[in-house]
Amino acid sequence: MSETTIHLQPDMFGEKERVLAEHGPMKASAFRYESGVCGLRIANGAGELILLPFQGQQIWSAQFGGRNLTMKSMFDQPRATRNYLETYGAFLLHCGFMSMGVPDPSAGDTHPLHGELPNAPYPKAYLHVGEDEDGVYMGMGGGYQHTVAFTANYLAEPYVKLYAGASRFSVHMQVTNLRRTPMEYMYMAHVNFRPVDNSRLIYSAPSDAEHVRVRTAIPTHVKPTPEYLAFLDELQANPEQHEVLNPELAFDPEVVFYMQYKADDDGWAYTMQRHPDGVADFVTHRPAQLDHGVRWICRTPDQDALGMILPATADPEGYAAEKAKGNVKVLAGGDVFTADLEIGVLDAGGAMEMAEHIEEILGG
Repeated sequence: MSETTIHLQPDMFGEKERVLAEHGPMKASAFRYESGVCGLRIANGAGELILLPFQGQQIWSAQFGGRNLTMKSMFDQPRATRNYLETYGAFLLHCGFMSMGVPDPSAGDTHPLHGELPNAPYPKAYLHVGEDEDGVYMGMGGGYQHTVAFTANYLAEPYVKLYAGASRFSVHMQVTNLRRTPMEYMYMAHVNFRPVDNSRLIYSAPSDAEHVRVRTAIPTHVKPTPEYLAFLDELQANPEQHEVLNPELAFDPEVVFYMQYKADDDGWAYTMQRHPDGVADFVTHRPAQLDHGVRWICRTPDQDALGMILPATADPEGYAAEKAKGNVKVLAGGDVFTADLEIGVLDAGGAMEMAEHIEEILGG
């Protein structure tokens, strides 16, 4: 086993893309968007990730098998801002950590949409180049310390790891409470796939009204029509009807589901978007770490997104609502929160195997 660390600095990222490292079939290159945001491209022979090392450590885009997995948005590039909705289009965003979800000012919420982490400025970022028992890999990580006097002091350390030739990658988030006293926290991994018409959603949660609930609280950015409210009522009564992504279903402007997942004996829960041709996109997560399953679907002329599972520690109703429901968790002084996901693409054979495994979980 061997590993080299390249410490990333903003001056490494210029208008012209340049290679930072090569190892076997893997290549990492640095560039800067016209907006000024630094981008790190990691290619592995099967696809590529574009990551934002200094802005939220987002995965801005993911491409595998010649297909862009990333949601359709109104942004062709990330913007240099902390405002969530002014640069929204990433494949994965880390949400939280002092708060998460849609704030409700009438309930006293003052936090930004989805908290401070999505576009947090990371002063520390690095690239790993290495080889272990699973092969050659590259990984990007960093550190962001968030300190508010009398309130919070924590260190967020995300990490993304991609192996040569693989069509999947791992995502890890670690947050350490640097205070000696407890700190409340909320976290969500906001993973935004591009929907494929007539795909089927397969997942290790029972698809009934008890385990799949439709969000009926309407956030301020959604302007409901009578038809939209009727659609929510239909989904609440029969949630399984959303499992085939019929392009005629009215996920406009969005529909959110809350789901109770079951895990396998190794602690993993599974979610797939299985395409009509048999291949699939997938996310796996650990409900022991992220015990709230959130699904977000938005299909409009300007935005087309499938958050088939946004694993979280709470529902995304904002701090006040989740506090009232008992969903805001507490991290003791010096303690560490961790979350792990695996994300990627399966060929038809791999999709069949995962579907069968999900059936076993649900039947157990």
